[in-house]
Amino acid sequence: MGVCTSRTHTRDNMWQLKGVTDRCNIYSDITKTVGQTPIVKLNRMAPEGVSVYVKLEYFNPLSSVKDRLAIGIIEEAEASGALKPGGTVVEATSGNTGIGLAMVCAQRGYKLVICMAASFSVERRKIMRMLGAQVLVTPAPLGATGMTQKAEELAEKHGWFLARQFETDANAAYHRKTTGPEIVAAFKEKGLKLDYFVLGYGTGGTFSGAGGYIKEVSPETKIILSEPDNAALVSSGVEQERKEVMGKFGAPKGAHSAWKPHPIQGWTPNFIPYVAEDGLKKKLQDEVVLVNGPDSIQTAQDLAVKEGIFCGISGGASVKAALITAAKAPPGSTLVAIVPDTAERYMSTPLFASIEAEMNAEELEIFKSTPLGQDA
Repeated sequence: MGVCTSRTHTRDNMWQLKGVTDRCNIYSDITKTVGQTPIVKLNRMAPEGVSVYVKLEYFNPLSSVKDRLAIGIIEEAEASGALKPGGTVVEATSGNTGIGLAMVCAQRGYKLVICMAASFSVERRKIMRMLGAQVLVTPAPLGATGMTQKAEELAEKHGWFLARQFETDANAAYHRKTTGPEIVAAFKEKGLKLDYFVLGYGTGGTFSGAGGYIKEVSPETKIILSEPDNAALVSSGVEQERKEVMGKFGAPKGAHSAWKPHPIQGWTPNFIPYVAEDGLKKKLQDEVVLVNGPDSIQTAQDLAVKEGIFCGISGGASVKAALITAAKAPPGSTLVAIVPDTAERYMSTPLFASIEAEMNAEELEIFKSTPLGQDA
């Protein structure tokens, strides 16, 4: 295990070296840095008497939780022989999975073709293209099922490896192997009881994988699953229709009847993923908490201003669900919520709609309080 040396300020104003974490190490390639993301306490937003922590998945190399499933899927495909050297990977994604796959494919020498609905942020397309991927943009009204169908068509026509993030067992398996144990070990090391694990679902890999592990080793921990209030697919009780694609069952047959457009990118596509359904059938969730788009955006902005935590809308949604849960939790409870990605993925979205590039009136007043630049 590597030891990272960092500087710690002492009372007598002297600096000394102190080993802190095994994250500071020498790695053979970028994919080896996936995981071991920090868990941070909220100090200004949690209700009094309740401790709320967030697991910051934007500490992964390409800044999201989807780096985990990307390496998990590719390693499983390599081991099974489904992906050969120099092969092409194709996948449908709202962005973060594609970015994670682009990182892994770049490092391993695979080609990558991404199908992505036009409704997702343009910065995600640019990041994937910078990493060498080709990005095909599908019509926004067709949603996640449209981009998924396009990826399926391309895989069947060209014989490419279809990553199947929404159906593959490799997704949840990687979270069961890494994310879940990381959380349990961290709280155990600090002597803290984990009362609630709070998260939303995109593919459902973290829910089914990490949630399954946590429920197994800590059955008293309650799992709180969250989804948008205007796309409450799980809460509707309506089952997702499925179909077989290239000899494998589980892909969505069509859009779910309860889905409506929402601004929480990466959460709740317009179908219930097969990976998520596995956790639902096991009844891993103790409660489903609904959140809305505006509250999720506001919470993400509050996390930045009040806690210095710079996360996307999905992180705001997850923390909003945690705060709702915390407000009714018994005194002394401890919660952890998943923060999936960074706010930098959302520069062109409603998250930044109220953030101006030019100086506002208050900033101009401060600027004019000294002479420099007054005549410019």
